[in-house]
Amino acid sequence: MSHDPALYDPLLLLCVILGSQNPPPACDLHPVTTIEDYKYFQNGDVIIGGVFSVNDFMNELTYAGFHHYRLCVRPIPQYYKDLLTFRFAIEEINQDQTILPNISLGYHIYDSCSDSMKAVKSVLQILSGPTMTVPNYSCIGQRNVAGFIGDQGSAMTVSMAQILAIYRYSQISYGATSDALNDRRLYPTFFRTIQCAKSFYLVLSKIIKFFRWTWVGIISSDDDRGHEEIPILTRYLTMDGICVAYIIKVKFVSLSVLDDIERKNMEVIGNSSAHVIILCGKYSADLADRLNAIRGVLHNKTLVFGPTFALVTSLMEHHREAFHGSLALEPSSLPVPDMRSFYESFQTISHPKDMLLALIWLVQLQCLLKNSRMNEFYQSIYKKPLHNCTGRERVTDFYSFQSKGLSDRVYKAVYLLAQALHDLHMSTDRRSTDKIALLHRYYQVPASQCSENCLPGTQKVSKSRIHSCCYDCVPCSPGEISNVTDSDTCMKCSDLDWPNVKKDRCVPKQLEFLSYTDDTLVLVISLVSSVFSFLTFLILITFILYQDTAIVKANNRNLSFLLLVSILLSFLCVFLFLGHPVDLTCMLRQVSFGILFSVAVSCLLAKTIMVCIAFKATKPGSSWKRWIGSKWSNSLVMFCSSIQVIICVGWLSLAPPFPEMDTWSYQEKIIVQCNEGSVMAFYSVLGYMGVLASVSFITAFLARTLPDSFNEAKYITFSMLVFCSVWIAMIPAYLSTRGKYMVAVEIFAILSSSAGLLGCIFFPKCFIILWRPELNSRTQLLVGRSR
Repeated sequence: MSHDPALYDPLLLLCVILGSQNPPPACDLHPVTTIEDYKYFQNGDVIIGGVFSVNDFMNELTYAGFHHYRLCVRPIPQYYKDLLTFRFAIEEINQDQTILPNISLGYHIYDSCSDSMKAVKSVLQILSGPTMTVPNYSCIGQRNVAGFIGDQGSAMTVSMAQILAIYRYSQISYGATSDALNDRRLYPTFFRTIQCAKSFYLVLSKIIKFFRWTWVGIISSDDDRGHEEIPILTRYLTMDGICVAYIIKVKFVSLSVLDDIERKNMEVIGNSSAHVIILCGKYSADLADRLNAIRGVLHNKTLVFGPTFALVTSLMEHHREAFHGSLALEPSSLPVPDMRSFYESFQTISHPKDMLLALIWLVQLQCLLKNSRMNEFYQSIYKKPLHNCTGRERVTDFYSFQSKGLSDRVYKAVYLLAQALHDLHMSTDRRSTDKIALLHRYYQVPASQCSENCLPGTQKVSKSRIHSCCYDCVPCSPGEISNVTDSDTCMKCSDLDWPNVKKDRCVPKQLEFLSYTDDTLVLVISLVSSVFSFLTFLILITFILYQDTAIVKANNRNLSFLLLVSILLSFLCVFLFLGHPVDLTCMLRQVSFGILFSVAVSCLLAKTIMVCIAFKATKPGSSWKRWIGSKWSNSLVMFCSSIQVIICVGWLSLAPPFPEMDTWSYQEKIIVQCNEGSVMAFYSVLGYMGVLASVSFITAFLARTLPDSFNEAKYITFSMLVFCSVWIAMIPAYLSTRGKYMVAVEIFAILSSSAGLLGCIFFPKCFIILWRPELNSRTQLLVGRSR
């Protein structure tokens, strides 16, 4: 068997009436011929027509004796409930004296079998009367048809509306969602109690966006309704940044090619990374069977149903495995009275002429009909053995009947039409809200994306020219952050900030300087400087206490005192390099050590020169005797030191050092340092100090062979050798480092050179003063000289 659900436009045949006295119609309509029309009729003052889709589809018959007949197949109990609700509402209105008093409502109902041609035939049958079907003609004279309720599907409803618009009959659909029906020019008398497809898919797209499903598939029926809804759905999805991985249109084909189509569909769904599939278009049992056939690839997918699918509980009744865990968007419920007792009264034993009820019993419970030939016929059609039933089975026992479906919409439609008749005007209430219903509760919302979410700290880089939802997640570049999921671009931090490890926020950069609070290096430097300062102070005290001894007086004790003070202050000036730089420390640190070292080296130069003068003055009649004395040595120290003082004063006056924050040397931290102000002035200070050290070293080296009694030159030579070596090594190390380690290199040079001066010059003298006092006498000095 096969069937074709395509939409057929009705052909309206205009008949020419010949004669003047009750002439017969000039032409007859030959509509589709069915084995059973499933008609329900109750007379009344006013007739309301009803066209309902109870059977799921129609098939052309090839059974013997039924050629050129079509068969309505698969009656759905839930759809039969809509028909019963219509009858209940008519009966309730007739008993209500507040609506249409003294006017009885009747009905004329047909099952369209979800077929457009059958729906057209049903409309014409209702308009012509219960006996014949003649266009533009009523077989019973005045025909008081007030309007129509139906149909459920959009295809059948459009076909009905095309006819009823011509005759200006009001029509209220309880399930049609086609946007084409919004055209008031074509369908001026059409109304509905359910929202259109655009409203539904707008809400559905927002829901999918809420769950962050950006990569979805679409399965639709391959018919007019599917072709209409797919562009609407994809347009709203695109507006919300959701990409469609694939679109599968389910065609109604013969069994010979069905397996190949199902295999291809399974490959498309199985190979796709989209975990959410939206079902749209027209629902049919055949479509449900096709989905059930590929349930193997649907077990880890989330199906999203629209109202057409969400309201069909037979999906869960017969295909629970395929549709378990699906998400349904269904219209909100409308208030209806309790109709259970009315429904339960419909049993085959009490309604033997209800052929739809009997067919439902046959299909659902395999109950025999009273017609033996029909039993044989249906048994060959459904391929199931039939048996006798009690006839007391209740329609409410069926699982699909328990769902409200669209019965509340049917009830509302009947009352709207009755109220319009009562008020003599047409009105309808089309306001409806949506709600989300989970068919089976999820413990965790599934994900459906072409690519994983880009976490904060990364940005999206598209890897597809077609789908914007397919992208790679690339970490933000150094210095940039992203603080939201799926960021398109990263933001640059300010110069004073730097991204944290996750690159999701900017944090203040670490300030780097030699801090007293959290730097071990500062603790070591402070300790070493303090120890050497204290040691220098002890040596100074020792020399003061033993200032009248021979070894202290031997080489100008005043210069020794000045040299010790300058070395002591050199150790202490290290503390100007520690801590957070400020204006005062930046100006004093380089100037202080430059002047102090110039004084120290000047003292050594003066000592060396005085050694040479003293040796020459020992010769009889030497003219060098007049140069002996502290006046010349002090003048030399003052002259050499004053040059450095002048350089420093000019430096501080013209371009003084100042604190600055270096944000460019390192990306992740800020160096708090002293800008020297003038690089030329800084290297002038170092250069002059180097000149003094070189002259002092050369002078001491030449005087190293003089007698030991007077000679301090060899110790000065060693001290200046250490001093020059330290500072020569310091310059490349200073230039190759940055930040606090550059300052540490300079501090090391200061400490090392100062310690070299202290050790080479004063440690030997302290050894004699403290541990060899017998050598600290003028006699020993003379003995040494004679040797």
